Amino acid sequence: MTLRKAIQQFAAPLALGSMMLTAGANATTISHATGYPPNSIGANSAEVYAKALEEISGGDLKAKVYAGSLLSFLETSPGIRDGMADSGFILLSYYPSEFPVTNLVGELSMLTELVDVAPSHAGLAYVGAMSEFIMNDCPECIEEFAAQNQVFTGGSASTAYFLLCNQPVTNMEQVKGKRFRTAGAHWARWAGKVGATPVSMSIAETYEALNQGVLDCTLSSPTELDIFKLKEVTSDITVKVPGGVYGATAVNNVSQDVWNSLTEEQRRHVLKATAVLGADISWEYQLSATREMENAGDSGITVHQPSEELVQVTEEFIRNDLDTIVERYEERYGVVGADLVIDSFRSLLTKWAGLVEGIDNADDLADLYWNEIYSKVDVSQYSQ
Repeated sequence: MTLRKAIQQFAAPLALGSMMLTAGANATTISHATGYPPNSIGANSAEVYAKALEEISGGDLKAKVYAGSLLSFLETSPGIRDGMADSGFILLSYYPSEFPVTNLVGELSMLTELVDVAPSHAGLAYVGAMSEFIMNDCPECIEEFAAQNQVFTGGSASTAYFLLCNQPVTNMEQVKGKRFRTAGAHWARWAGKVGATPVSMSIAETYEALNQGVLDCTLSSPTELDIFKLKEVTSDITVKVPGGVYGATAVNNVSQDVWNSLTEEQRRHVLKATAVLGADISWEYQLSATREMENAGDSGITVHQPSEELVQVTEEFIRNDLDTIVERYEERYGVVGADLVIDSFRSLLTKWAGLVEGIDNADDLADLYWNEIYSKVDVSQYSQ
């Protein structure tokens, strides 16, 4: 029986008194905010979560999804902290000072290029590794969330990042001097290493920047060809580089106050539904990216392989950048033992690359996350 369709055979009794929750005669409703607009992958997956939570809890818990309305991506973390929403999707890189150790792990996403995992499944492996690391091996991460009145219940990730350009950019000579939109400090450092100029710009501004020649390329998931209509201003895609995924996300952070008011059984229901959410959004990103790459030619886009030199320089950068990450987080944020964090996460990523290898649907992925991670969480002690 799959998680998305399963209905738990037992239902927890209603026992919630938090004023942040809306209690009905037979169920308690938890507000869930996401910055994704309605009918997008993120918003649709949030609705899948709401349905799963109701089914898994036997109707005891429900989620009311606010897509692109209650809180923006930038507002979600403080909004949960201050009680404006009971739970929500958080882009952790928006808050480097609040979540330094967690964001350190987020900057390790290019390690997916050094393990044996297909680009389509890199994000799926990253979700498993990051979620397991935070829940089992990173008390500092849990403390970071607690300081913001939040409980981490799972992650999500994009597919591998490629070069989406308005001209061919496939080798070191063509890269030199180009302006690349980057979505993280590690990708910005990569751009500088290969001779390009990194540009910090929101994805919402990228269409016009590519169209007007302000940018030459964006480092993005192919999914964004569709979501942000970049297929209309992209003429060339170079695969394999820079690599890495965007995985610095907390797909369903729950208010600490709400978590504390849930029974242990209800906490398990939230974790199980979050396994569905993280699997669904990550899988849908993978499906969309695959579809966009298969249909690139229909949009007049040429897909290129990178030169061997560019691949080698990229792999060398990833290995050497680990020392930069250690220094950056120890000096700027006072993180202790950053090198140990990297070693632990890298081991988990290798493990998860193997675990997701045969996954071919969201239901099996949700089951995998639940069985390997979330079902093993001691909800009586977690984030207490």
